Amino acid sequence: AANAAAAAALRELDARLARSGNSPSEEPGFALGAERFAAMLRATERVDLPLDRLKRAGEEELRRNLEALREAAGRYAPGTTVEEAIARAQGDKPADGPVAEARRQMETLRAFVVERDLAGIPAGGSVRIEEAPPYQRWNSAYIDIPGPFDRDLPAIYYIAPPDPAWSPAERAAYLPGRTELLFTTVHEAWPGHFLQFLHSNRAASPVGRLFVGYGFAEGWAHYAEELVWEAGLGDGDPAVRIGQLQNALLRNVRYLVALGLHTEGMTLEEAERRFREQAFLDAQSARQQASRGAFDPAYLNYTLGKLILRKLRADWMAARGAGSALRTFHDRLLSFGGPPLPLVRRAMLGETGGSDADLL
Repeated sequence: AANAAAAAALRELDARLARSGNSPSEEPGFALGAERFAAMLRATERVDLPLDRLKRAGEEELRRNLEALREAAGRYAPGTTVEEAIARAQGDKPADGPVAEARRQMETLRAFVVERDLAGIPAGGSVRIEEAPPYQRWNSAYIDIPGPFDRDLPAIYYIAPPDPAWSPAERAAYLPGRTELLFTTVHEAWPGHFLQFLHSNRAASPVGRLFVGYGFAEGWAHYAEELVWEAGLGDGDPAVRIGQLQNALLRNVRYLVALGLHTEGMTLEEAERRFREQAFLDAQSARQQASRGAFDPAYLNYTLGKLILRKLRADWMAARGAGSALRTFHDRLLSFGGPPLPLVRRAMLGETGGSDADLL
């Protein structure tokens, strides 16, 4: 009965929009503007930094990762361009498809987290990997995790197939290479979202269990990608490094495109070009990512959260000595659930947590 009512309401909305007769040029623009964008960050993430300071941090992170990519590409495919090296790495695609490959990766990654003692793993919980349903394919991968009061339900890690309406070349380009997919699986499952929500669903505070913020969740999952590379995943293999950096550059460009689209007058076409040229995406993925920026201005939180977490870890380790265990830091961090990261910083560092100026 509820579903029928919801479907009827959506049909009514569809008809109303059709009757409105407005062309896209007559609709209000999607850009929030600088004032609202800054207000969004204050209200949702407790981040109150000047937008030019945020932009500089994003540009510095993009430069760092582009330089690392050039170095990895030179080791992986000497004498080629970065684009050619990425194409070669992307050409290594699992023969039985990304869903089957991700299922194999899951076990390897969980064992790696245990072996390197990166974080505690609370008991319970399981993950299934499935093809994303047609209505939820605006992003290439995501995970649906049971809430804190659900019982005996698995998390489902979804991977979107290419659109059958695309050309054969576009469909082939959209499918991830093996190492790019590896870090997507890191992000979505081990030690990314799935592990984080195993912790948050058991947080001591009911508020911590119920309210997990965008910046904490996506910041942690993106931080996890670099964490496992630093911990030795791939044993220095430059192909694996390229996979990690492809994911990092995607998040770096999202960060700068969010600022550009919503505060600087960037067009969707300019955003799409940045994804192609600086994140090295295929045309269809670049179009998806640029479009997402219009309706998801907070997708800068992947890189913003990671930068805050990396600075927090450095400050926490400095206060306790370089020999402090990563697992101790991660378990303490994850114990809070998922509140705004500036609050976590103050909780973990006390009076030395400092002001917002110390976040990045």
